[in-house]
Amino acid sequence: MIESLDQNQIIFIVTAMTLSAVVTGFMAGFFGIGGGLIMVPILFHLFSFSGIEQDFIMHLSLGTSFSIIIPTSIISTMTHMKFKAVDFNIVKTFGLFVAIGVVFGTIFAVNLKTSSLVLFFSIMTMIFAIYFLNTKEKANPTPRKINLIYRVVCGFLSGFLSAPMGIAGGVINTPVLKMFGYPIKVAIGCSAAVGFIIALIGALGFAISGNFLDIKIPLSLGFINIPTFLIFAPITMFMAKIGAKTVHNFDKRLIGKLFGIYLFIVSCKLFYEYFSF
Repeated sequence: MIESLDQNQIIFIVTAMTLSAVVTGFMAGFFGIGGGLIMVPILFHLFSFSGIEQDFIMHLSLGTSFSIIIPTSIISTMTHMKFKAVDFNIVKTFGLFVAIGVVFGTIFAVNLKTSSLVLFFSIMTMIFAIYFLNTKEKANPTPRKINLIYRVVCGFLSGFLSAPMGIAGGVINTPVLKMFGYPIKVAIGCSAAVGFIIALIGALGFAISGNFLDIKIPLSLGFINIPTFLIFAPITMFMAKIGAKTVHNFDKRLIGKLFGIYLFIVSCKLFYEYFSF
């Protein structure tokens, strides 16, 4: 178990988390994703290395990821606002339905086994990878009005699917907003703002459910690992600001392709991990 780790192992874990937080924070701001797609696989492997009970590794990774996304998404959103890339009318219309989706998604996730969560994560990630690798950014997109039915369905699905993945919904909301004609940078900015709602409810859900199940994981609040949060949060907040600034000076035609490549690699890696259970 984690209590038996020696000094070198602890140093390795802290160093790995610090370096991971740098990359996570930058990409969270750059893609408006919150960073869950990056953090969850990393935390999954680090918690496994730490000797945490296998039955709860993925749940702990998801809950901790949500807790870290809360402050990161705030910084990311504030930075995108400076570039006028956040449309709060969109955020408000999706917010309620996203929140409802996260509640149901968290209940769904808590009742899944780790192997099922890993498989679910890998399949959904591959779907998003294929989308980003094949979609093209229009030169002068014209936003279309999103009617109530689409807001309810897309908002609920965004929240519901985000919970079992430990993400802020950026990989779902960004494609949806792009399909309705919003420029990639506005879609990213709005996704970052919606991500705060998802992360807040998701973190509360995993913290409460972990306490309800009375899990015995050291230094954790339910399914949220406190030391991991304290290491990640300050770094990801700082790097998210840098990433959010950088994307507005970047060739928008390459943004989606780069993200698609990353998602493809993550999906393949986690699908391989699924067979180890």
